[in-house]
Amino acid sequence: MPLEMNADDFESLVTDELDALPDEMIDGLDNVVFVCEDRPEDGSLDLLGVYEGTALTERDTYGFGEMPDRIVLFREPLLAICDDIDQLRDEVHITLVHEIAHFYGIDDARLHELGWA
Repeated sequence: MPLEMNADDFESLVTDELDALPDEMIDGLDNVVFVCEDRPEDGSLDLLGVYEGTALTERDTYGFGEMPDRIVLFREPLLAICDDIDQLRDEVHITLVHEIAHFYGIDDARLHELGWA
């Protein structure tokens, strides 16, 4: 049976996990917002998170007035794969690192090599 957690408690857990990440990983995140949503637009439970934006390695010019990049974590898919709160914390941590890596331009192939995908 999947773990259950309301949206507010999930967002608090995500915030706690984000705060626990190393400063070296977080300090370079310029103009990025973190968002929690119930499910991806297609309604599936297959996607745990997504980075929406232009990776640092692909930016030509980036200046004043740019819309922020978004890192979205999907509550229902994450809950669906977890049996307890400790497993959820681990999966949220992994998902945050994975999506932040995309911001820095690290692709899925490299993430697989590093054990983060």
